Amino acid sequence: MNNNELQTIVERISSQFFNRPFCHKAIFNNKLRTTGGRYMLKSHNIEINPKQYQYYGEKALIDIIKHELCHYHLHILGKGYQHKNTDFKVLSKQVGAPRFCTLIQTYEERANYVYQCKSCGCQYLRIKKVDVKKMRCGKCMGKLSLIKRMN
Repeated sequence: MNNNELQTIVERISSQFFNRPFCHKAIFNNKLRTTGGRYMLKSHNIEINPKQYQYYGEKALIDIIKHELCHYHLHILGKGYQHKNTDFKVLSKQVGAPRFCTLIQTYEERANYVYQCKSCGCQYLRIKKVDVKKMRCGKCMGKLSLIKRMN
């Protein structure tokens, strides 16, 4: 699927579920990693993570588009477009837009470092490197040491 096909699907979903036109751009963004899509407040464009479509298919893509269109239409109308707003929650429920998309990778799969407490032996997975001089064990406040670097 390319950006032109995505644009057509977004316009169709917007008119079908929201009874309003989508008058901006919808594109795939390969740089998105932890989110299924995002609505850009300044440009009003929608960006979609292409990996969601590749891994989970058209159903997941439609769910993400519905979610982002909720942000889009509420923002255009000057209503509460954030996840915490009642307007957003009500509209999401009306159109069947999910709160979250399915993860492509779990936190464990994304983790690059394994730290272990020197006192209690508790292990911690982290994506980014932490300063073991500052960070302490959350259970016993013992010192941490890097035991494994993955990837």
